[in-house]
Amino acid sequence: MTRPSLGQRFHYAFDNSMARGPIMLIAWLALVSAAFIAVIAGVVWLTGLSPTDDDGSRPGFLHIAWISLMRTLDAGTMGGDTGSHLYLFSMLVVTLGGIFIVSVLIGTIGSSIDEQVAELKKGRSHVLENGHTVILGWSPQVFTLVTEIATANANKPGSCIVVLGEKGKEEMDDEIRERIGPTPNTRIVCRTGNPADLNDLEITSVHTSRAVVILPTGGITSDANVIKTLLAITNHPRRRPEPYHVVTAIHEPRNLAVARMVGKEEAEIVLVGDLISRVTVQTCRQSGLSVVYLELMDFGGDEIYFQEEAQLVGKTFGEALLAYEDSTIIGLRPRDGGPILNPPMDRRIGPGDCVIAISEDDDTVRVRSGPAPKIDASAIRESAPSPRQPERTLILGWNWRVTSMLSELDAYVVAGSVATVVADRADGAEEIARDCPGPAHLDIDYQRGDLTDRALLESLDVPSYDHVILLCDEGRDEQEADARVLMTLLHLRDIREKSGREFSIVSEMMDVRNRALADVTRADDFIVGERIVSLLMAQVAENKELNALFADIFDPEGSEIYLKPAGDYIEPGKPVNFYTVVEAARRRGQIAIGYRVKALSTDPEKAYGVRVNPPKSEVITFADADKIVVVAED
Repeated sequence: MTRPSLGQRFHYAFDNSMARGPIMLIAWLALVSAAFIAVIAGVVWLTGLSPTDDDGSRPGFLHIAWISLMRTLDAGTMGGDTGSHLYLFSMLVVTLGGIFIVSVLIGTIGSSIDEQVAELKKGRSHVLENGHTVILGWSPQVFTLVTEIATANANKPGSCIVVLGEKGKEEMDDEIRERIGPTPNTRIVCRTGNPADLNDLEITSVHTSRAVVILPTGGITSDANVIKTLLAITNHPRRRPEPYHVVTAIHEPRNLAVARMVGKEEAEIVLVGDLISRVTVQTCRQSGLSVVYLELMDFGGDEIYFQEEAQLVGKTFGEALLAYEDSTIIGLRPRDGGPILNPPMDRRIGPGDCVIAISEDDDTVRVRSGPAPKIDASAIRESAPSPRQPERTLILGWNWRVTSMLSELDAYVVAGSVATVVADRADGAEEIARDCPGPAHLDIDYQRGDLTDRALLESLDVPSYDHVILLCDEGRDEQEADARVLMTLLHLRDIREKSGREFSIVSEMMDVRNRALADVTRADDFIVGERIVSLLMAQVAENKELNALFADIFDPEGSEIYLKPAGDYIEPGKPVNFYTVVEAARRRGQIAIGYRVKALSTDPEKAYGVRVNPPKSEVITFADADKIVVVAED
């Protein structure tokens, strides 16, 4: 093999140095400039070409080198030169060389700046934050998450949310700016990368974060990516010793065990299908419940807080219900256990126990001072509630949550209730028979048909049903599925108006941007989708204990939120304060958290008549059709 020549070796070494970037190019320019100036200055000094000074002496080498350097950097300095023609020619050579070198230098610096700007636009620079919230993944859910977390941080100046997605940084910035707008006190920093990549995770400073939210980004198939990202965080070779606070969502129930195995105590996991099924079933059965859920799960009004209160130690839970004017107590978190929703009224509050309160902010959870509240015992009704009646529910459309919804519905209704499922699916009846064997209370019927066909809807006698659930069909394009839901929804509303009979409609849409098109004008027209998942994830990101509490609220076992007739608690037409309502519910082992005024049920400016956590000294007169919002076992 022929040995490389000296020139080839030099050329190879030069190429390697240039590959190191603009710094080495500037260094080479400096070296060439120094050599060029030294040669010219040496020639002028040795040949005595330079003009003499005023004292007749000639300048030395360093002085000539300095003059040459100035001409290299500024070509205009040659205009007033004097001396021999050879000297002027030497200075011209220096000037021309300087023009070339400075031009290359300026071009190099400009190119380097352009490269740095391009790198910044790629969103690959490291984030230097501490105590921030990291959102891993990009989907339509990110807008709800960012909005809610920024609202929660409104009283915390200097807060930061870091979003890591596989989209371009500029595209993510533009979408957030367009969909969310300004977020006072909260900076939003977007970076581009793969959330499951160990090096990309480092970009977000995940190890110094306060909370991490992993977004599912591809339906059921996204579970694997969520689990990979969980692994990347919890098993990172440079992970911090303190536990992480990770919040994520899993679509498929069979993947939940693996996610919990990976996340251990560091991850709070929301089961998407289970949550949406439960919320859909509960909201379709109770007009106005959707507004209550939104009030509790967003950060725009009242939220749920945990707070220890020394003044309540030794008192019973029932006594604590009447101890607050501007907050509503709904449960306890014992010092050595998890949250308990609606514990027994005679349970004593011990040292270290926290009350679970609905309040405007954490600093508004304070015990009332002053005399005991005035309770009008004469206005309290002690009669037993009306017996529950069988219900008729119509489910239109098909996706993977249908059988789960039927199981949830079966847990709430009484014997003799009916559920009819109508969808354009050949094997729907077989799947229901397989996944819902032997329901305890429901008679389930399946029919096949096109839901956008008005004739089909008319044949179903929709007004004979108490509740209608309208679902997106799986297997269709997202926009097509939403368009079909909108068409069917328009037919249903028209049928309801013409029939004159009230029945609730709960609709599901896939794309959050299409929900505004539904023109929701009633509380029971609640559009159920993954927005509810985003709201819950934002709440849990701020307080991980809320995951267990909301799971209890949505679980048919134990206590849930109900809207019950006001006449079961208070004499209609009699003015009472809300302390009296709380006492009436307490006597039944329930917690009154608000009310709904039927006369305002179509007014969106009044939250469709729903009021959560009203001041307890506020006086109100209930009508027969009004409701009391309670936490109760049934």
